[in-house]
Amino acid sequence: MRVTHLSLTDFRNYTTAEIDLGTGANLFVGSNGQGKTNLVESIGYLSTLGSHRVSSDQAMIRQGTDAAIVRARLRHGDRELLAEVQLNRSSANRAQVNRSAIKPRELPRYVSSVLFAPEDLALVRGEPSGRRRFLDELLVQRAPRLSGVLADYERVLRQRNTLLKSARNSGLRGGNLSTLDIWDDRLVTLGTEIIDARWGLIEELRPHVRAAYEAVAGEQHSATLAPALSVLSKSVDDEDAHDAASVRLDAPAIEARFREALATVRRSELDRGVTLVGPHRDDLVLTLNGLPAKGYASHGESWSMALALKLASAQVLRAESPLGDPVIILDDVFAELDERRRLRLASAVQDFEQVLITAAVLGDVPGELAGTTVRIERGRVVEKLAGERDEAGDREGASDTEAAPASDDQGDG
Repeated sequence: MRVTHLSLTDFRNYTTAEIDLGTGANLFVGSNGQGKTNLVESIGYLSTLGSHRVSSDQAMIRQGTDAAIVRARLRHGDRELLAEVQLNRSSANRAQVNRSAIKPRELPRYVSSVLFAPEDLALVRGEPSGRRRFLDELLVQRAPRLSGVLADYERVLRQRNTLLKSARNSGLRGGNLSTLDIWDDRLVTLGTEIIDARWGLIEELRPHVRAAYEAVAGEQHSATLAPALSVLSKSVDDEDAHDAASVRLDAPAIEARFREALATVRRSELDRGVTLVGPHRDDLVLTLNGLPAKGYASHGESWSMALALKLASAQVLRAESPLGDPVIILDDVFAELDERRRLRLASAVQDFEQVLITAAVLGDVPGELAGTTVRIERGRVVEKLAGERDEAGDREGASDTEAAPASDDQGDG
């Protein structure tokens, strides 16, 4: 799958933008704050329904406007379609495919991408919530219906926490909490489906992560991953303290352990007014040579592990998605890597159908990824000929053509 044309209206710092994209590498080049990342962020949003930089859609709507629109013309084989999303400041978002209305959560059925960004270092060094989000976004890309399951689980979790807080404040215990049992059933049913889906995904990712780590780092490390489940943990006090699960359980076994765990922590939940076990408390344990990557891996090893996770994601989508290759997005990644890892990453992604790259300095991008270049400077988008490459990254070609202007606010930093 590839994006042949991107159109933005009031998205981030763009009043309007119209950009044609080609097969292979496409480079967005410009100094910081000009809007390079905003362009690829819009494509990533279509496939994941979220941003890699902010948690709220509101930040992607241009300041002073009520809505932002992202349109992407896509091609998969001989098939073409137009995917659109409108982000609204004061009402629900809207989406269309070929001008027919769909639910926004259905967009990942039509758009597939994998985005690498400096923020991805947090997958290794950051909090469990980031690793859960990584798994869930990939799950939704593979099976969009899981978006509804995840949303329903969050709703049930909020309702159950509200009930627990109410019980704590009123001093209720035991038999007066029959309503809590009803929410327990919903929590277990939905949570079991999420845990089972994540566990299956982790097992699929494992061999790809091992191979991708070696491809990026060029080192014989044993890189692997495993789930850490709160429903199997002996402690509920520390979200980072859960041990990695070694043997996969089937869904009925997960459900049984979930119910047992809820019964075990009931008193603690009533004391604290919060749900202490479930997929919202799980983690993904990343290891190098048997040691946790978080806390033990060097900076270079952490970067290699983060890149391996994303490369593994791309391989899973490539193998299973009816859309074929996902669009690979490299957002200011090469500036973070040494020369050896730059070359290895370029080699790992150059056989994908389309690769989108942002860079402040064109010289940071290996020559193997030379391709269509779109320059962002002085608040304007400048499109250059396919394959043209400036030696120093700052010379303007005679064939430049100006596109739509961008405003000065909400740049990419």
